[in-house]
Amino acid sequence: MNLNLKDKVALVTGGSGGLGKATCLFLAAEGAKVVVNYRRSAERGDVVVKEIKEKFGTEALAVYADVGKESDVLAMFEKIDETFGRIDILINNAAYCPTCQVADMTEQMWNHTLQVNLTGTFLCSREFVKRLLDRRQPGRIVNISSQAAFRGSTTGHAPYDASKGGIVSFTVSLAREVAEKNIMVNCVAPGLMHTEIMDKALRANKQKYIDRIPIRRIGRPEEIARVVVFLASDGSDYMTGATVDVSGGLAMR
Repeated sequence: MNLNLKDKVALVTGGSGGLGKATCLFLAAEGAKVVVNYRRSAERGDVVVKEIKEKFGTEALAVYADVGKESDVLAMFEKIDETFGRIDILINNAAYCPTCQVADMTEQMWNHTLQVNLTGTFLCSREFVKRLLDRRQPGRIVNISSQAAFRGSTTGHAPYDASKGGIVSFTVSLAREVAEKNIMVNCVAPGLMHTEIMDKALRANKQKYIDRIPIRRIGRPEEIARVVVFLASDGSDYMTGATVDVSGGLAMR
């Protein structure tokens, strides 16, 4: 299947590690020009850019932004405009996940999680959609939710879970707004996978999590990234407002 991603410009928030990095590499493998957003480590962003250029020979750019800050998001999109002059694909992947039971949680912890995960998705989507509408061009948004949006958690991730549920609802709402403009907005809800967010819990009791999954193993970021890239491509032309479960059978619906 030709995904028709060659020379498309794609922004992946939180693109320097985990699912974000895997998505960046798969996009580049299909010929896309990739903007790797990072917040904590410029070095990690540069490593992904270097790998893209060496392996695939496509253009790539690492850009700092805390997606929960409007000024950072505006600056990031201005940098993309200056460098590439257009943008075709947005992957809203950046996320923050504190661990704390609700009874002990501060308002600041709750608000910061929603600001990064949900408001960050809104801010990046707004700037992306504004540019597509101004240029009268089609585009693709893929939002990253989680099975936690539907199942919750017992390990102290309530604001994360709530933010991921909000992303599912936001996906549907935005998809309805922009469908007639050929801007497709979809969502991926991964199950358990090996990422930094899950590292501590998996090291503590990996078997507990494996026992929940019908195919009896933890997912790899690359397995979720393949679905993300499909939704970012022309292969998903007749899909919008959908949330796709990639969970090893954790969700069957």
